[in-house]
Amino acid sequence: QLHLVESGGGLVQPGGSLRLSCTVSGFTLNYGAIGWFRRAPGKEREGVSCITSGGDSTNYADSVKGRFTISRDNAKNTVYLQMNSLKPEDTAVYYCAAVPTIRAMCIVHHVLYDSWGQGTQVTVSS
Repeated sequence: QLHLVESGGGLVQPGGSLRLSCTVSGFTLNYGAIGWFRRAPGKEREGVSCITSGGDSTNYADSVKGRFTISRDNAKNTVYLQMNSLKPEDTAVYYCAAVPTIRAMCIVHHVLYDSWGQGTQVTVSS
């Protein structure tokens, strides 16, 4: 069973940047992709980005392409989400989650992910 902890959320002005971290512990030997999801008040959960276990394949939602960058440091068991040019509509609770098996590509669909963190709040407001 994996344990995921998000950090790095906070309040930022429009146009600003934040970097979220997702630290993974537990039986980490064979877990697969890590994905970032978000849920805004009154909205459905949205897949934001994912990265494969080797870090060689990524995927992004159209709403964040060109602004967000996902990366991972396997030595630290940590996945990062660099968020630039933030907009008020990026305001949400951000969650990271893990896929239980290793694949060559990743898809940001929540049904594939079986271990979830508790979330970190990101608020974009002036």
